[in-house]
Amino acid sequence: MSDDVAELGWIPISGSHYEIGLALGKKGRKAIHTHLVGCELWSEIISAKHKAPVARMAEMTSKLFPDIYEELKGLADGLEIPFAQVFAWNCRGDLSKEVFDGCTSIMVPARTPLDPIIIAHNEDGVPFFDKECFITQIGGKKGFISFCYPGSIPGHTFALTNSAIAMTANNLRLTHIEPEIPRMVLGRALLDCATLNEARKLLETAPVSGGFHYSLAQQGDKRLMSVEFGGGAYSETIVDTPSLHANHAILGAQIHQQQIITKSSSDRQLRGDLLVSGLTDDPIDILRDKAGDKLPIWRREPDDPDNENTLASVVFEVTNSKTSWTIYSGASKNTLYESHSKK
Repeated sequence: MSDDVAELGWIPISGSHYEIGLALGKKGRKAIHTHLVGCELWSEIISAKHKAPVARMAEMTSKLFPDIYEELKGLADGLEIPFAQVFAWNCRGDLSKEVFDGCTSIMVPARTPLDPIIIAHNEDGVPFFDKECFITQIGGKKGFISFCYPGSIPGHTFALTNSAIAMTANNLRLTHIEPEIPRMVLGRALLDCATLNEARKLLETAPVSGGFHYSLAQQGDKRLMSVEFGGGAYSETIVDTPSLHANHAILGAQIHQQQIITKSSSDRQLRGDLLVSGLTDDPIDILRDKAGDKLPIWRREPDDPDNENTLASVVFEVTNSKTSWTIYSGASKNTLYESHSKK
């Protein structure tokens, strides 16, 4: 195994939802206990002041998504951390707007029926998880491959499902929310969807949660969907021109009204809009952009104001007959993994 590949492991997992969670927990245990437990954000998220909303979200998760609830129980056991704390951590974006979740996504619709839809994405997270994250591959009809953070269930990063849905997620820092379900639970449920219409229905009808943006495309479907949800609102557009999305809502006026827009998110959105407007570059070149006099799209600075660095990147190419993907190092343009899947 090369040093590049070693920075992002590949972990096949099979079994029940509890067993999947258990394996994810065991994989992330050392990183969580070394880097996360005891840090300021961890302490804030698991504090007693969040007891009521966490209990409310746990009850709703158990009722609506019992399989995911079991996965979270397995995750807690694998991490050797009390379930209530692990569940709260997987509610972090619903409880706090200071989470270490960034990310930038590029969406390029097919120019002709023979061209691919392209979704490209920088996965930006807390720097202490650099080289601690991994790709998990879950088997079965509802299986998938997904970038995973230690201590978290999949579904809120980038993924490709066995239903040939490619997806990338961006954090939205929505405020004044009384969450009923964790946004990360909805993201995990998204991985089980068989079609884009099923994914839309899931998010459009979901209880109140924190916010995410998703880029969605499916093999055999002409649509490239850009969706935002959170706070009980849902907005969607079918992308018909190259577009970029950073970490604030730009689609729906209802979501726009109450959110935090960091300088990094604003700068990346402005710079990205300029670069994709006449897209001629390879998307990975845009994801590695550090030009200009503002905060960069490619985030590797130790003093990043949002405490986030690019940990990995992915480019999906989706056509009527196949879905190709390439996963890149967060520190360079080196390819870590590439393959394709067919229905």
